[in-house]
Amino acid sequence: MSISTPSGDQRRPSVVSTGKKAPGGKTATEAKTPAARNKPAAGAKPAAAKPAAAAKPAAKPAAGGKPAGAKPAAGKPAGKPGAARSGGGSKGPRKPVKPVKVSQERAWGPIALFVAVGVLAVGIVGYGAFAVYQGARSWEDRASDIDGISNFRESDPELMAGGNHQSGPIEYTVTPPVAGQHNATWQNCMGDVYEAPIASEHAVHSLEHGAVWITYRPDLAADQVETLASKVRGTEKLFMSPFEGLDKPISLQAWGYQLKVDNASDGRIDDFISALRVNASIEGPTALCSGGITATGTTPRDIQQQQQQG
Repeated sequence: MSISTPSGDQRRPSVVSTGKKAPGGKTATEAKTPAARNKPAAGAKPAAAKPAAAAKPAAKPAAGGKPAGAKPAAGKPAGKPGAARSGGGSKGPRKPVKPVKVSQERAWGPIALFVAVGVLAVGIVGYGAFAVYQGARSWEDRASDIDGISNFRESDPELMAGGNHQSGPIEYTVTPPVAGQHNATWQNCMGDVYEAPIASEHAVHSLEHGAVWITYRPDLAADQVETLASKVRGTEKLFMSPFEGLDKPISLQAWGYQLKVDNASDGRIDDFISALRVNASIEGPTALCSGGITATGTTPRDIQQQQQQG
């Protein structure tokens, strides 16, 4: 039974247990409303809150003796196959990350440059060695190496013996002539390019001084003539002129030597000049090529007043 007082603050009625159990098997105190149960009594200290874990009963071991929530043994995936092993909500097993292959291409630019420099160095060394070898050889040996060269010093020694001065026209057994009697005046041979035929008697005297005389057919193509002229112009002890009756387009003469070729680009022309210019002289390297006659025409001229000695 509840008893209320007429004065003072209204308070919730206190419930006095009658000892009778409320429906459901609980006493009247236990049957109080939740608010009444949660409110502490006057003067009482609230009880310390118990951890939530303590309110939960310990998990009973599952059937078979294994506790509930135990992790599966190693090597056996938990749950359904294909379930994600890690968090993040991803579905399916994580694919293995493929290693990134780094392409390591060869640096061909520096390699090519290194090879080119190496080849150039080998070429320079090789050329230097060849030049030293060639320089060590005699000019006679270098001349004998030229394919097709005619050496009249060996084949006609008597022709070499006749080197005296003679006035007027002279008959020669070799055409164009390479040695023998000749005029007292030489043909100027300071890189002169004559566009008309010259007297052989003057030209042979120039050969005696160590010059190389280049002759060519008058009908030789202009570009061929220019190729020859480019080798002659400005070079001492070289001269050239057209010559009638050649059996080859081009013929080169030095004292006692001759070479006939078909084309001005023939490499043997340079070999002939290199080996025999100056070297083939029978009067030494100091014999002059300047001060000679520069006139053209096949008739020799006797210029006694110059008092030239050959």
